[in-house]
Amino acid sequence: MDKFRVIEGGGERRDVQQTMMEMGLAARRAARALALAPRQRKNGALMIAAGLLRTSVADVIAANARDMEAAKAAGASKANLDRLLLNEARVEAIAKGLEAIAELPDPVGRVLASFDRPNGLKIDRVATPLGVIGVIYESRPNVTADAGALCLKAGNAAILRGGSDSFHSSRIIHACLVEGLTSSGLPAEAIQLVPTRDRSAVGAMLTGLGGHIDVIVPRGGKSLVERVQEDARVPVFAHLEGIVHVYVDAGAELEKAKKIVLNSKMRRTGICGAAETLLVDRAVADTHLAPLVRMLLDAGCEVRGDPAARAVDARVVEAVETDWRTEYLDAIIAVKVVNGVDEAIDHIENYGSHHTDCVITENAHVAERFLTEVDSAIVLHNASTQFADGGEFGFGGEIGIATGRMHARGPVGLEQLCSFNYRVRGDGQTRA
Repeated sequence: MDKFRVIEGGGERRDVQQTMMEMGLAARRAARALALAPRQRKNGALMIAAGLLRTSVADVIAANARDMEAAKAAGASKANLDRLLLNEARVEAIAKGLEAIAELPDPVGRVLASFDRPNGLKIDRVATPLGVIGVIYESRPNVTADAGALCLKAGNAAILRGGSDSFHSSRIIHACLVEGLTSSGLPAEAIQLVPTRDRSAVGAMLTGLGGHIDVIVPRGGKSLVERVQEDARVPVFAHLEGIVHVYVDAGAELEKAKKIVLNSKMRRTGICGAAETLLVDRAVADTHLAPLVRMLLDAGCEVRGDPAARAVDARVVEAVETDWRTEYLDAIIAVKVVNGVDEAIDHIENYGSHHTDCVITENAHVAERFLTEVDSAIVLHNASTQFADGGEFGFGGEIGIATGRMHARGPVGLEQLCSFNYRVRGDGQTRA
């Protein structure tokens, strides 16, 4: 990566566009090698990188301290500082994440389907890497490891453009990944980190770098995702917002509902799987609404409610139309009473973002209707929305969550980072 280094703060500066094009060419070459790389080498690279992170933990934390100091000076929010922070426990979690991905079955080369034709042709549909994946992300330095590892395991080259605020943290994590690659006989260019904070590098990636990037994955705030979706000239795996609903049906057990609602909202308020709207069936409003609302208020959550919700506690703030369309990413929730599952589904279709939605009920018929009719990437029954995570799905991690309707929907893990081709075997057949 030294030849791509951009000197910042003075001195000679390489042209960003030229640098990015060179990275694209290098990534395409690396992708061809990775597509054929044996799983032992890919797994070995990840295990070596995990070990290097552990032995370099002091250096990682020192680099992160530089980022934290700059972020505080720039007035970063408490939530952003938490996303940026690395400590010994978090570095260990990153290392364990690399090892977990290494231990997963290799997705490349899986036979997805096989069939024989009447003319004797034998056809296999086989999983293949996507190619080169560009990942553009903000704040979280752990994404450098997660994204790089998942792309590598699925046989893809990765070009990573981390957030300016995590510049130093990401560089040292990336150095561990590169050492793992080269020690395992894989090209260092298999995982590249954009070496500049210049925003024009993002624009260059969105053009596809002359056809060398096959897919873009943005991970960050709404403004970043909007820009990527509007400007990208290659396919995008992303979600714009996580306007997540929990619907408490007439058939819900109150104590179970309280447990799920509290965890869905308050476990971590700044993640995309956090609940943002609570819908309560009018049939149980007299018994369930007040306990749920007061529980949230007592836990430090601001509640913005419709007239029914406001009537149960003076602390509830009046909800306005925009509240039903807002991803708060904070300890705030909108609460509304609805007339049964039909109105709940209609509300979610009208205001939701097709990310994650949950129904709480003991009524199996209502549960199946909700799971079938709510058109979201992740739909849950009697479980916290905070399970909207590739690691919790057993994917070993995720590169992001997609709400589109391409083959990658929901958590984008190893399988979603693969395409496929058809391998046709014959014995002299010709077509009439």
